[in-house]
Amino acid sequence: MTSAATLMVQGTTSDAGKSTLVAGLARVLARRGLRVAPFKPQNMALNSAVTPDGGEIGRAQALQALAAGVALHTDFNPVLLKPASDIGAQVIIHGKVVANLSARDYHDYKPRAMSAVLESWQRLTAAYDAVLVEGAGSPAEINLRDRDIANMGFAEAVDCPVILIADIDKGGVFAHLVGTLELLSRSEQARVKGFVINRFRGDVGLLEPGLEWLEARTGRPVLGVLPYLHGLFLDAEDALGDARAEKVAARIRVVAPVYPRISNHTDLDPLRLHPEVDFRWVGPGQRIPPADLLVLPGSKSVQADLSWLREQGWEAEIARHLRYGGKLLGICGGYQMLGRRLHDRLGVEGAPGSMAGLGHLEVETELAREKCLSSVDGELLVGGGARMQGYEIHMGVTRGPDTARALLRFDDGRLDGAVSTDGQVAACYAHGLLDSPAALSALLGWAGAGEIASVDIAARRETDLERLADAVEDSLRLDILAQWVSGFAAPRAAPIATAFDQRA
Repeated sequence: MTSAATLMVQGTTSDAGKSTLVAGLARVLARRGLRVAPFKPQNMALNSAVTPDGGEIGRAQALQALAAGVALHTDFNPVLLKPASDIGAQVIIHGKVVANLSARDYHDYKPRAMSAVLESWQRLTAAYDAVLVEGAGSPAEINLRDRDIANMGFAEAVDCPVILIADIDKGGVFAHLVGTLELLSRSEQARVKGFVINRFRGDVGLLEPGLEWLEARTGRPVLGVLPYLHGLFLDAEDALGDARAEKVAARIRVVAPVYPRISNHTDLDPLRLHPEVDFRWVGPGQRIPPADLLVLPGSKSVQADLSWLREQGWEAEIARHLRYGGKLLGICGGYQMLGRRLHDRLGVEGAPGSMAGLGHLEVETELAREKCLSSVDGELLVGGGARMQGYEIHMGVTRGPDTARALLRFDDGRLDGAVSTDGQVAACYAHGLLDSPAALSALLGWAGAGEIASVDIAARRETDLERLADAVEDSLRLDILAQWVSGFAAPRAAPIATAFDQRA
């Protein structure tokens, strides 16, 4: 396998559509019978997924693997950075934590990280028909050019072509594309083979004069203009989901706080997208509104986020929520916050020490250096034993009397989580719990919704991946892309078998 089967998507900005385009292209190639590997050399994200080989990768690469119809693997995202502060991050190489480094120390570490990146890329090019690579941020970030492994540094190392994508919905798309190109070196400019404009609304004919100017100005083709796909649901790499929409049929109100190091907030997507759930995020400076259910999501830095939560005055508001009869659910870091004490004697997440938790569960958590990473199947122990699937990503061990009333029983016999004696508070470590339709309905019933519609988030995700791939097929010059990945010229074959199909 040569680098000719590798195609890289870079963006003019963060959130330009890199993850989305790679997912769409992966599904297009999979429809043509190709084995496609998604690849992001370096990802900085707090949303992650667990792989069958026992590692951790960015959530976007898990989505792209689903689009391609292939099992997750740590090689899809060999370097994952999980920010622990504004100047430092947990460094994960090939799925495993290797260090916590400041930004300056990580810069010195980059040559070793690049070695891991190239090892993974070499394995993927030997095992797959095509490798679709996603860049990070923008290749024109001047301060990050030295020792770059995420964008042009990688592209130069493996000698692969690059597509540059920009989001027209944000405005300034021609300035973004031309400006980014101008800030690249000559060899890097030569790698950019064409442009994709993302999230266009309206009549494409009105855009034609600008497209003609762009092609004349740069000497590169516009490979396509992707439409704005309203309501498209794809797992976010980091950004929170769309703003709350008014739901006239809502049967239950759910709120969740947004702390600085919130992680795996995609756990709450099923609530956000449920037609009968009035869901809203509560940000800094806002009060927690009256609700039936309050959810504390995961956190990369539990003690720091708990301190921040207290600074917002939310500790008293959570207690008030419970006094008024509301239910409280904690997931992973949120579970740890709900206990009596949090101990970090080894300094796993910051300075060594202990602090008081919110005290709504009779448990205590001890942070450990070894991270628990596993996929889990089991049943919910409230609301009738609904089946669930999920995954664990945490560095703590939680013990105490309330764990005798576990929230989950896994198929391997382990119990997870705790429920308070009055049944108002429940928590667990399992991410993805709400993705299971039966478990989602059962937990909403526990929170007071009564009989409520069943929502299958996996089915919604699969439908939207097909919708995205259709848009890519209709909008992009696949004949030009076939110069670098010949599979784009092949006719569309039978539908691919995805993880969702296998589950069904």
